[in-house]
Parts: sequence; structure tokens; C-alpha cells
Amino acid sequence: MKQIGRSGLVKRWLGALALGVTTVGAVQAQGLTWDDGLRDDAPDRYTVVRGDTLWGISGRFLQHPWQWPEVWQANPQIENPHRIYPGDIVTLHDCGGRPCLGLERGQGVVRLSPEMRTVPRREAIEPIPLEAVRLFTREHRVIDDPETLAELAYVVGGDDRRLISGAGDRFYARGEVPAGGRVGIYRPGERYLDEATGEVLGLELESVGEARQRRQEDDIAVLEATKASQEIRNGDILLPLEDRGLVTAFQPRAPKRRVDGRILSVPGGVRFIGRLQMVALDRGTRDGLAPGHVLEVEQRGELVSDPRTGEMLRLPGEGAGLVMVVRPYDKMSYGLVMQASRTLAVGDRLHTPGAGLDTAQR
Repeated sequence: MKQIGRSGLVKRWLGALALGVTTVGAVQAQGLTWDDGLRDDAPDRYTVVRGDTLWGISGRFLQHPWQWPEVWQANPQIENPHRIYPGDIVTLHDCGGRPCLGLERGQGVVRLSPEMRTVPRREAIEPIPLEAVRLFTREHRVIDDPETLAELAYVVGGDDRRLISGAGDRFYARGEVPAGGRVGIYRPGERYLDEATGEVLGLELESVGEARQRRQEDDIAVLEATKASQEIRNGDILLPLEDRGLVTAFQPRAPKRRVDGRILSVPGGVRFIGRLQMVALDRGTRDGLAPGHVLEVEQRGELVSDPRTGEMLRLPGEGAGLVMVVRPYDKMSYGLVMQASRTLAVGDRLHTPGAGLDTAQR
């Protein structure tokens, strides 16, 4: 498709916006509004480099990077926007009256004078920085009902009267432990509560290690620790390992229904939050959340005293960032902070993009 100038692109795009919906081939997509569309400094072409992410590349073109499926899914030039490699060139051009992102494939070669070496295998860039997410989800999980802890097996002692155990050590647990397979060893962490209702949303468990059951005698199990990231202590609990398959092909999108919630905590005890930190959210699958859902964060407004009445007023919040849901549970979720224009904090509000609150709250 012939490239057009930026001014021509803008004129054609504004014309498409008047129609509201445009068609590209057999695919229909809702056009982005000008305010929620291209960045003023969006390039015409960008060459992908190692370390890029889909989110980061889209942020070079779009005011809201999480809207990349709206400009790429409707583009027949990109069969799979999750298979983009270093050396590929992303291009901005016109698709039937609306802007879209095209792709020119790189050649997969590196020129080393005086000879050329072919790169045998290229790794596609990730949609978001996934390594931090993988590490976190290996170390943390949530159980919905903390009362079930009383039914789980727990460590009661180490071999040869040890008070703590490590990888390779034998230890003892009270309760029924599945034979054969591995079990996880966990330490209870923070109990999460709904700020408004007091409802228990879940109990965070921190992974201590893994073990294998050697034998069971009545209600005492003998186990061998196969992995240990921390010392194993009396009182640690045993659970079958969670299926930790992580969704990697995230499709960023707004939730289908309005979501209003808050940041519960930053696992690890940190209160102030920045980009690429994991946070616990007080909404989950029962509230319609799924992996890839993007929520706006409002920095919590200051609490002030009315100079006439003495009442305490909560000033309106200010937009401060974006969080993407990466691991939802029933009543709560873990999310990754993708953008932070201000310092975020525990208690900041979360809402569906475009559904912020504009009034002060008492």
C-alpha cells in the first residue's frame, strides 16, 4: 500500500472517525478517536530491536499502548502480532481510511565484514516484560478461603531434631500428604480484606520450596525437600503444586463491564509503587477480570478538612498510571504496573479506562 504523508493520514483518519466504524477487508473495527489515537510524534517506521516489547513499540505510535489490538488485529499484513522479531520494521500507514500498523519482515541475517552469517533462530519479542511476572508467580499464590488452612498438612519437625530444614533434608509433617508427586511448601502471608465490606478476599502464600513424600505413618508424613528458596520451618503448610502455566500471549483490552476497585498491596511490604512492579488488586474473576485486562489507576486524592464545617473531605483523584491483570483469582488479582506518571500507592483507585470519578469523596 502506498505510503501517505502525516497530514494526509490525519485528514483521512478524521474522515473515518466521522463514520465511527470502518471496514478493512472482512474485519470491522471500532475507530479510535483522535484524542485516544496516534501520538503527535509517532514515527512512520520503527525497526524492532532486541529487548523491545509489543507494549513498548505500540507506545511509540499510540497514546494508549494497550489499544494495539485495535490497530493490528484489523490489519491483514500481520498474521500474528505476537510473532514480531528483532530486525522487523513496523510501519504506520493507511488502511481503508484509518491508521494501522504494517510489518516488513527482517531478513534474519547479521552482516559481519567480510562475510555474512545467518541467524538460525530468532526469538519473538514479548508482549510485556514477562520475566518479572514469571518470577513472581513462581513465588506467590492465593487461596480464597483462609479457613481451609486448618485442613492442610503442616511441618512439625526436621530430621535429627533440626528446627529448620533445607534442600536435601528430610522433615516431618502432620496431615495427609499425596504420595509420589511433588508438593509445594508455603508460608502464610498477608490476609487481604475488602476495605469497604471487610470481606476476606484471599490469603497470600509465599513459596518456601518443594518436597516429595517418602512415606506416611498414620497422620505423620516423612518428606524430603527437593528445592528450598528459604529455610523450611515448623508451621509451614503443604499444598499440591499450583498449575503455574502463565498466559504469555496477552491481549490488552478494557474490561467489558465497569470495574471499580483499589490497589490492596505490593507483595513484599513496599508501599509506594512504580513501573513494572507487581501489585495485588481487590477485584477478581467474579468482577469480570481476566488476564490482559487493563485498568487505569487514580492517585488517591488528599484528605482535607473543610475550613467552614470541619468535615473531612477526600479530594478528587488524578490519573496516575495503568495496571494490566496477569493472574486473576476469584475475589482478587495480581497485576503488573505498565505505566506510572505519578508515584502510586496502596489504596489508589482502579477503574475501567475512561470510567474515572470526577467528584470529591467524603
